[in-house]
Amino acid sequence: IARLGAGPESVVALCLPRGADLVTAIVGTLTAGAAYLPVDPALPEERRRLLLEDSGADLVVTDGTGPALPGPRAVTVGELTALPGGAFAPVPVGPDALAYVIYTSGSTGRPKGVEITRGSASLLLRELEDEGAARGEGRRVGWNASPSFDASVQQWVRLSRGDTLVMMDEETRRDPALLAAFIDAQNLTDLDITPSHAEPLLDLLTPDGGPRPLTLLVGGEAIGPALWDRLADAHRAGVLRAVNVYGPTECTVDATAGWIEEPGEPHIGAVLPGLRMRLLDARMAPVGPGEAGELYLAGPRIARGYRRSPHLTAQRFVADPFGAPGDRMYRTGDRCRLLPDGRLVHLGRLDGQVKLRGHRIEVQEIEATLSRAGATEAAVVLGEDAGGTPCLIAYHRGGDATALRHAVAGALPSYMTPSAFVAVDRFATTPSGKLDRSALPARIEAASPVEAPEQGAGLNGRAEELIGRVWAQVLGAASIGPDDNFFKLGGHSLLAIKLVSRVRAELAVALPVKAVYAHPRLRDLAAHIEELTAAKDG
Repeated sequence: IARLGAGPESVVALCLPRGADLVTAIVGTLTAGAAYLPVDPALPEERRRLLLEDSGADLVVTDGTGPALPGPRAVTVGELTALPGGAFAPVPVGPDALAYVIYTSGSTGRPKGVEITRGSASLLLRELEDEGAARGEGRRVGWNASPSFDASVQQWVRLSRGDTLVMMDEETRRDPALLAAFIDAQNLTDLDITPSHAEPLLDLLTPDGGPRPLTLLVGGEAIGPALWDRLADAHRAGVLRAVNVYGPTECTVDATAGWIEEPGEPHIGAVLPGLRMRLLDARMAPVGPGEAGELYLAGPRIARGYRRSPHLTAQRFVADPFGAPGDRMYRTGDRCRLLPDGRLVHLGRLDGQVKLRGHRIEVQEIEATLSRAGATEAAVVLGEDAGGTPCLIAYHRGGDATALRHAVAGALPSYMTPSAFVAVDRFATTPSGKLDRSALPARIEAASPVEAPEQGAGLNGRAEELIGRVWAQVLGAASIGPDDNFFKLGGHSLLAIKLVSRVRAELAVALPVKAVYAHPRLRDLAAHIEELTAAKDG
């Protein structure tokens, strides 16, 4: 990488799947003194093009399997390994040198690249050790996060303290049963997980009550009271340890950490030592004891800013009136309350940002895509499907729902595709004339009971009828046909898990979650289940 011209302040885009090649490329990029930009190969081509263009990357490393993208020079892993070897001394760089750029959803309709320095990443590891979230020697850390998300940083950085990074494939990451077996088979000691995925995993890890050397770092979205109490019970029973971590990408992954040891009100813990906390009101004045305010974070672990976006940087990284001259603080947009013991309770957002299955989403970015695709007006809200599972709902005036869905799926990551598209004649407005999101229904209701005749229209055979009934229940759909696609009807990873669990229970067939992705059309999945049933019966 260095021989190809990469060095300090260069950005090397790594368009590689999670695996050994990616780890090697990260280490090689940092050793060359450069910074890396993770570009998930699974992203839509339009999104990958945008990241390369916006970042101004100097070099792209790929595995050679995907289509070529315009822009900087591209090189494959194979070409890099074929270059002449020899001794190479790491390029000396200081703590203020750029380490990585990770893109997050943007409220302006475009993603924004967060620039993090090497010093910030080093401090993160040290603070996790001091907090006890990375304790002892010989730890085995599961790498399940997409490289495009900052949770991956706190996983691969553990290599620098001698821990083992244990790779897992997408099938294992998605399927709670496979993940639970993987944890025990690989003797994992540390695993990052979102609350949405922790719930089904706990069902499989805790029935026998057996102790494990496992620490769950739970983050990415709020933990509900029921899950909090379950994790606390697991801790008190000695089954596992769990720590609730909170932090924006702009503050180097984790800003707070709170051990889940006792039932009660969920909290996000205390601010880690590399950051300072301010709870301020709308006039930038400190709130009183026990009062809610917006959380601002200052200190050496906040980001440089947004890549090539000085205007956005100035909006979110503001002068710290309580610090030394030149100090900055990051405006999180999160509303919090400080408990007497110094721990924080997270009370929600102050803007349009939402968290879904661990992903940070600015709904304005989805709305901008809908507008470009023909919607006269659009609003995206975080709601629930008929089964109570959190999901995105897109309300639109004008535009065809199918065309809008295809436009979003082709431009944005899959987790930003709404589960439902609802056409409306008009939007309610506030007294000031702005769109009133609170007036939009936050729940998708099934249009008719699942036993209605139209549910089975066109479905042939027991397997198709069973899958049609389960799909209707899981998706809250009014009508299911043999050529319907699970994901185009609003399915996602958590609903795929629910679907598989119900099929396993009703047919006693070991259907893996990956089968839903391999056979998303109902008739194809039904045929696959019939093959599995025939093989099971001999």
